[in-house]
Order: sequence, then C-alpha cells, then structure tokens
Amino acid sequence: MNKTTELYYESAYIMEFDAEVIACIGTEDGRFELILDRTAFFPEQGGQSSDIGSIIDDNGVTYTVLHTSISEEGGGTVIRHITDGEIAVGSRVHGSVDWEHRFNNMQQHTGEHIFSGIVSRKFGYDNVGFHLSDSEVTMDYNGVLTPEDIKEIELEVNGAIWKNVRVIAEFPDKDRLDKMDYRSKKELTGDVRIVTVEGYDVCACCAPHVEHTGEIGLLKVVGLQNYKKGVRVSILCGKRALLFLGKEHDMVTELSNRFTTSADKVMASVNRLSEDNDSLKNKLNAANDKLMEYELNAIDKGLSDVFLVKEKEFDQNLMRNTVNKLAAEHSGYCGVFAGDEGGYKFIIASGTDKKDCKTLMDMLKSEFDAKGGGSGAMIQGSIGSVDISKVIEKCSK
Repeated sequence: MNKTTELYYESAYIMEFDAEVIACIGTEDGRFELILDRTAFFPEQGGQSSDIGSIIDDNGVTYTVLHTSISEEGGGTVIRHITDGEIAVGSRVHGSVDWEHRFNNMQQHTGEHIFSGIVSRKFGYDNVGFHLSDSEVTMDYNGVLTPEDIKEIELEVNGAIWKNVRVIAEFPDKDRLDKMDYRSKKELTGDVRIVTVEGYDVCACCAPHVEHTGEIGLLKVVGLQNYKKGVRVSILCGKRALLFLGKEHDMVTELSNRFTTSADKVMASVNRLSEDNDSLKNKLNAANDKLMEYELNAIDKGLSDVFLVKEKEFDQNLMRNTVNKLAAEHSGYCGVFAGDEGGYKFIIASGTDKKDCKTLMDMLKSEFDAKGGGSGAMIQGSIGSVDISKVIEKCSK
C-alpha cells in the first residue's frame, strides 16, 4: 500500500484538498473504507477523535466522511476514511474537512498542552492519560492536585491564552531533537513531531493545533476527581467553554428569579432552603415513626407472619425499623412491601422462631422474578408488577 501524504502536518488550517482514490473497501455494516493518496483528514489517534467532513467525486456526488483511522501497513501510513458510499478506484476527488469540528478539537488540545505543561513545571506530575471526544476532554495526572491548585493553574492557562503566544508544530532533525527537553507519554523513535507553546510547554504530539494561543478563547476546568493515586481533570475550551458557562449562567439566573434574590445571594438562599427541607424531613420522619408505632401496637401479637404494604415513598430507614420491631414480637416472617402496581421494594426479616429468609428469597425469585439477596435473618430487594396480595399469601405459606 502506498504511503498516504498527511496534509494536516503541512498546516492545521488546510480544509480543502484534491486527491486520488487508491482503494475502496466495503465493510460489514454497509460503509466503505476509502484510501486516498493524500488527505487533510486527521485520523483518530493520540486520544483525540478524528476529523469528519465530506468528499466529492469527479461526477459531483457528495459522500459523508463519518470517521478517519490510521494504521501502518507494508511500511507506509494508511489512512482510512469511513464513508457512506463507494467511490471507484482511480477517481479524482475533492475533500472538505468540517472546520468547526476540527477547530473545536484544536482549541481543546492546545489548551490541554498549556495546562499539562504548567502542571509538569509547577508540580512535576506527568500527564499519563488523555481523552478528547466530541463532548469531553480529560487529563489524568500521576499526582494529587487540590481545588486551590486547579484555580491557580486555570488562571495561568488563561493568562497564556490572553498573551496570544505562538504555537509551533515541527519535526526537528535528530541532532536538535536529542537536545530538546520535551514531554512524552512513551519512548519515541523515528520522526518525532514537537509542539511548542512558547514559554509554557514543549511536547511530542501528532495532532493539529492552533497557531496562536489567543485562538483558544478561554479554558474552564469543569471537573476534578481522584483517579489511580492521582487526579483526573476535565476541561472545556473555546466555544465548548462558552456554551458551558452560558448554561451555568442561565441556571443561576433562573434560581435568582425563583428565590427573588441577586445572583451573589443564590447559594445563601439554597442553603436556607436545604436546612428548612432537612428540618421538615426530620419532623415528618418523627410523625411517621409515631404513626407506625400506633399501627404496630394494633397488630395482634398472636399472629405468626406479618406483612405490611406501604406507599412507594415509604422511607427506607423507617421500613427497616418497622421490620425489626415486627420481628422482635412475632415468630414467623415479618416484612414490608413499599410500592404500587408498577413494582415494590421489600425488606423481610425472620421472627423469633428464626425461620430461614434465604428460603423465602429463593421462592420470591422463582415465583415472582424478584431481585435481591441477604442472609438467613433478613433479605431485601425488589419485585416487578405483581398482585401483591398473592405474593404475601405465598410468603405466609
């Protein structure tokens, strides 16, 4: 297979190109793998999603490029364009890369380089994982970063964006490469492409990048979590960040209107509402406990098996407490089913005769397709749409 010329290495801004079809292979799902002698479509690699776009054949028919992949075959680089139609080998075609999608990825990836470069310089951590899809950007670092650290890094990254510094992508010769101090996730051989964000980062990378940091627009950290003895950081850049902040702003505005307060006082209003809600919940639980006591006291203590049916919203803790109280005063199976015709959750305990609840669980699974488990003393789970009276009748037997 002949080597495919990778035009995106000549410039990340090449969006239109002409090429010749050197292979077109049908796939099992009715798509086609189109191989060209040259392409500007960046394939999925290095943790980044591929370019998409369209290809027009010499008859003027337009085909959609759904995905682009890369592989090394027969000593050459082969790039496969997944299309929705077949194009004859030897045809001259015109390719058009979806610029909005490409530029969006360029913004995210260059923003990640600046962020990771600052993390490396200030904390000495390596970026050991990177994922850039059409909806998220995540970086995994092999050390812990606090929320305060993240705020400082985020501010410095945006400072680099506002300075509009140059971003250089190049293939240095071996002598120069050997003298360069650059980041890389793995040992590299052969031609190595280096992306330099002047003053902030030098890193081996195969992906398209912006030429000046100002094109990133802004960077916003949207997630931080512990991950494999380090942290996973989620970011958004450019248009993605703007849309995210727009949604956050709309949310705050709606809350401000609902609480009839200013945006800076929304959290105080939410905290008060949460405290009031907790207080009401505690009062309701206390009232339900008292009502439950009256109900339990009215049950004949001579009964062996006792099963109660409650509404779907019946509190889980109250459900367990009720079962424990029943089991302390009755000899057989004691349980509570909470739900409606759509299904029930249940807790069942063994009374003073210490009957085996596992036997009951086996019956519920086989007879009513119940889900759950437990011990000989207590079981819990859920059951689908059933006639609950028949379930209780079976349990009592």
